[in-house]
Amino acid sequence: MTVKITWKRALAALALLGALGMGFAWSGLFPLAASSGHWKITDWFLHWTMQNSVRTYSTFQTPGKVRDDTGLVSAAGHFRQACQVCHGAPGALPSPAMQAATPHAPDLAKTAAHYTDRELFWIVRHGVKYTGMPAWPAADRPDEVARMVGFLRRLPGMSAQQYAALSSPPALTGKTAAAQCMGCHGSDGMGRGQKDIPVIAGQKTEVLVAALRRYAAGQRESAVMQVAAASLSKSEMQDAAEYFSALPGLADIALPGKHPLPINGRPLAQLPACTGCHAPGKTAPLIAGQRASYLAARLRQWRGEDTVIDAHKPQDAMAVIARRIPEDEIDRLAAALAGSPPP
Repeated sequence: MTVKITWKRALAALALLGALGMGFAWSGLFPLAASSGHWKITDWFLHWTMQNSVRTYSTFQTPGKVRDDTGLVSAAGHFRQACQVCHGAPGALPSPAMQAATPHAPDLAKTAAHYTDRELFWIVRHGVKYTGMPAWPAADRPDEVARMVGFLRRLPGMSAQQYAALSSPPALTGKTAAAQCMGCHGSDGMGRGQKDIPVIAGQKTEVLVAALRRYAAGQRESAVMQVAAASLSKSEMQDAAEYFSALPGLADIALPGKHPLPINGRPLAQLPACTGCHAPGKTAPLIAGQRASYLAARLRQWRGEDTVIDAHKPQDAMAVIARRIPEDEIDRLAAALAGSPPP
């Protein structure tokens, strides 16, 4: 006896299978305990699916530059604070509690080589569902993700001493909060010579405190600084800010009265002078003597703020001002403010 397959019978069979699946889910019999682990075939299938998804999406959802090997200090510092507990690091074992997860976090020194730079960028930027791997907290900072990719590429051959030198802050008796900042900013507040880390020595105390509070609240974009600031109490923020602001560093703005760049303003282009807000005694941060690479990057980030429109949000002044500075003058302007030779 043969059974003729019709559309009605096929739909009825699918409906029955769906009802059985929903009934099984409702019963609560499906084992969700992390302690039970996955079957080997389940583990293989999920990992295979993840790799295929990463390969496909990374082809279309990554920017032109996905790797930066010049910012290892900030990337290593973030890795120590946010990633080491799950993945471990050279000379540091992962947390046993995190390794009891299903699936547990892999040893990146062994697995990073399995992925291309684009795939690593996509994983770090977007995270992986159902694995505990989060997305990058600052969605608009691909530069930070690219630096993390550069760090991950160095991880397989990195010694415990090299990792400690990159990521660990030096001890400072009685100034715990400031010591947490020194891993990236240095004990002198000069940024350890890294192009992506600003000089904070000599910066105004109130500026540093305000920045830390905005980072901690997620109101300012930077995964590295958001994680660092979130661990500090208000009193620790104040202590760290007072320590660094008391150090010799950022200079008073003293630039020629007739400078070819828009330092002194261009009324016809509706460009205010930098000194109007950033001079000593004003509320804005000090920028004379700041690292040129950092200033240029900040101006370009302001220019790319597509949610700020001149007519709609005039209170966000820097986005408006940055767009009025010609692109070909940004690097020379930053160099002039820093007091360094122009590029």
